[in-house]
Amino acid sequence: MSNRDPDKAQSETLEAVSPHAEKHGGHDVHGAAERGFVVTDHRGESLVLFDPEAERKLRLKLDLMIVPTVSILYLFCFIDRANIGNARLAGFETDLGLKGYDYNTVLSIFYVSYIVFEIPSNLACKWIGPGWFLPAISLGFGISSLGTAFVHDRAAACGVRFVLGIFEAGMMPGISYYLSRWYRRSELTFRLSLFIVMAPLAGAFGGLLASGILTLNHFGGLHSWRMIFGIEGIITIGLSIIAFFTLTDRPETARWLTQEEKDLAIARVKSERMAQASVLDKPDNNKLWLGFWNPMVLSTAFIFLFNNITVQGLAFFTPTIVATIYPAKSTIEKQLYTVPPYVLGAVFVVGLSLASWRFDRRALFIVATAPFTMLGYILFLASHEPRVRYAAAFFTAVSCFAVGPLANAQASAMVVSDTSRSIAIGTNVMFGNIGGLIATWSYLPFDGPDYKIGNGLNLAAASAILIVSASQIAWMKWDNRRRESKDIETELQGLTQTEIESLEWKHPGFRWQP
Repeated sequence: MSNRDPDKAQSETLEAVSPHAEKHGGHDVHGAAERGFVVTDHRGESLVLFDPEAERKLRLKLDLMIVPTVSILYLFCFIDRANIGNARLAGFETDLGLKGYDYNTVLSIFYVSYIVFEIPSNLACKWIGPGWFLPAISLGFGISSLGTAFVHDRAAACGVRFVLGIFEAGMMPGISYYLSRWYRRSELTFRLSLFIVMAPLAGAFGGLLASGILTLNHFGGLHSWRMIFGIEGIITIGLSIIAFFTLTDRPETARWLTQEEKDLAIARVKSERMAQASVLDKPDNNKLWLGFWNPMVLSTAFIFLFNNITVQGLAFFTPTIVATIYPAKSTIEKQLYTVPPYVLGAVFVVGLSLASWRFDRRALFIVATAPFTMLGYILFLASHEPRVRYAAAFFTAVSCFAVGPLANAQASAMVVSDTSRSIAIGTNVMFGNIGGLIATWSYLPFDGPDYKIGNGLNLAAASAILIVSASQIAWMKWDNRRRESKDIETELQGLTQTEIESLEWKHPGFRWQP
């Protein structure tokens, strides 16, 4: 039976659907991949058996064909966002006549559009398809970055940054949602890390690239900091055009997969989606609401908000902190001093996410990162010794960047359907960028050179991550025990298959996965 028949009762649905799914079980997954057939039982357990070796080969092919493209796009997404910090060291403020809080205003305007367009962008990504949507917005923010090279006052800089925020809004949630179409829950964190690791690498590579660019006398008619925006914007534009031809929208349209591999790619993701008769479902208002109004999605979103206060603060102001610590160094030397913390941070992002994949846990690792971030900002507050404060940047970088893939994977794991997942990830990233907006005002001119307000705010944010993430684990365990006492068949009595699909996390057989 298919979920296209909403008039049949739940009992009839399970009697007809489950045996059909079992018939197509074992290693023949073609039937399980077909639209209209549910392949989980009442408790969300898969009714289909998969060949581990076939999955391993498929996973490797996905890793090689999908992850590199989105990772490179996100690298330049973050570079185009954060290169303003490098431009600041090269005279951006002086040339535009920025004074007082003008620089913070230019940073903030980016987040206004970024936050407003976050959820609409991810819903558009589902509707248009990631294979077209992600390259299109990459082209948009590449052009915006190039446009920044030609601004001459604060108003123009704010206008370009606002447009940049519109296009970049869909990038992190869009890629996270896109990868959730291809990977299992346990696999997703590590794959998210492979593109989110580009954030710390953007800090490292962006600093190196900016240093190299500044050694040029000119680029066309551009000089000094304008060359940074011009050259990096052109690179992004070129990469986005290539992505139109290399980024596959979904398994069904992947020309580099055989039919058997397409079926396996669809069926294994579907086997983790309780009561869902298809992987790519049609938008449903109830699913959209429950994807947002979900206690674990919202609490994870607040974790990501606090995390982005620390991450974006580090990304935007590490060059400024380095300049304060080493005032006698040249501009290029200051750029290079920003690189090592980001490199070490990138190593920890991938390492912790790999451990998350192996243990199929996310919340525990979020808890583990918080003390290191706290230690970093405690050292910033407690010491005036340049070497100690520089070391503090390493403690912060190794921990705060790792929360990105963990939080997005956790938001994805807390919902069931593709529709709910699109808005859950969009919500998570939207809250995260509210944290980014707060970060732009955390290091204020009058607060230098120690920046006690900024470092104190980041210490408080890291402490909040520890409290909220630990509370999440306790609550999920409690609620899972409560759900065990319910009789699933009784709870579902009289519901149609369509109504059951729309229950999402309220399904009595659903269990939170920390």
